[in-house]
Amino acid sequence: MDHTFLSAFILLLLVLDPLGSLPLFISIMSEVRPERRTRVAIREVGIAFLVLMAFMFGGGSFLEVMHLSERSLEVAGGVILAIIATRMIFGGAGESAYGLEPGREPFIFPLAIPLFAGPSAMATVLLLASRQPERMWSWIVALTAAMAVCVIVLLLASRIRKLLGDSVISAFEKLMGLVLTAVAVEMVLAGLKRYFVGGL
Repeated sequence: MDHTFLSAFILLLLVLDPLGSLPLFISIMSEVRPERRTRVAIREVGIAFLVLMAFMFGGGSFLEVMHLSERSLEVAGGVILAIIATRMIFGGAGESAYGLEPGREPFIFPLAIPLFAGPSAMATVLLLASRQPERMWSWIVALTAAMAVCVIVLLLASRIRKLLGDSVISAFEKLMGLVLTAVAVEMVLAGLKRYFVGGL
């Protein structure tokens, strides 16, 4: 399953799901002093960006060390995305086991990891880099643009929720989940096809 810059950007946005995580963002950022929210948001997204970049550039070496093929990664990535998509469609938008002690400012956990740089995002960038390494600059720009959107959504979380309303956000998340389900199925089918036809 080959990607273009636009499809990679959309895929990363679907995986990161900033709109679907609005209630959680609001809950976490409410513990941060207003004057520090911009700095915290940029810092957490920046950390997540560095983690995902490390997975993107170290993808090939990681696969070699673990003796994994691109086919298995593609199927595994598709399965992970399918699970995430199912939760987006049938789960509650604000449900999460991630929490902070009252008054504690988030640092790495839970915003940077695992909300932004979670297993699905890691698998996605790893797959993009290993599947089409000649387009690395496109993936870097796509990831940068997707993370920039996450910063904006994180900073404007309360305003966006008030503007759109919970019902619109929930409906949009379910729509993104449906699209992500189709992407996940396509990834699994592509990996199986490459396996059965001899790794083409």
